[in-house]
Amino acid sequence: MHGRLACRLIKELTTGEKGQLNPFNAKLLNEVAKECSENFLVLQSLISKMQEEGLDFQTTRNADHYGALINHLSLIRNKRCLMAYVYNRAEMIQNLAWTVGLRLFELPEDIQEKLSHSEKEYFKRHSAALESYMSKVDLDLNVDMVPPKDPYIKVRVLDDVGEGIVVSDKAANFARHSMHFLKRTDAELYISRGLMEELTG
Repeated sequence: MHGRLACRLIKELTTGEKGQLNPFNAKLLNEVAKECSENFLVLQSLISKMQEEGLDFQTTRNADHYGALINHLSLIRNKRCLMAYVYNRAEMIQNLAWTVGLRLFELPEDIQEKLSHSEKEYFKRHSAALESYMSKVDLDLNVDMVPPKDPYIKVRVLDDVGEGIVVSDKAANFARHSMHFLKRTDAELYISRGLMEELTG
């Protein structure tokens, strides 16, 4: 059936939690792209056939006209579904740069496994553009998505970060379950990566 594969591709975007990436479905995407090519070839052959018969395909209403129309509409719908799939995944990948970090290695393994090779390249280039802009304006846009009430926060280490980590020109030992009073700007990176949590109250 025309458009059924593309519909399955779009449904993948809505399954799972909102804002969560599903694995990139290259197989289904290629099948939809193949269907687009088939639609285009059939459309071309039907229009050529009508022209050879001396019929005006704009005004003639016969089986070939409606066959061409169905393939044309299917082609347009499939292309829109492909663009929606790629665009929505690209938006989610851009959001990762803001919520997780600008380096590909900072992304959790399970997220990296869900990205295609071209999506990983897109993430790297998007992150590089952000880093270039932030260095030019000398401002870290990845910190304090919400204006802070206090520049210092109390945090608990959830996972071993390591010893000798330099924070605000001082070496610190972030052992698991230890608590620290840090500058928000220093802690934000570790919090976004799930290595620390902010203690409130």
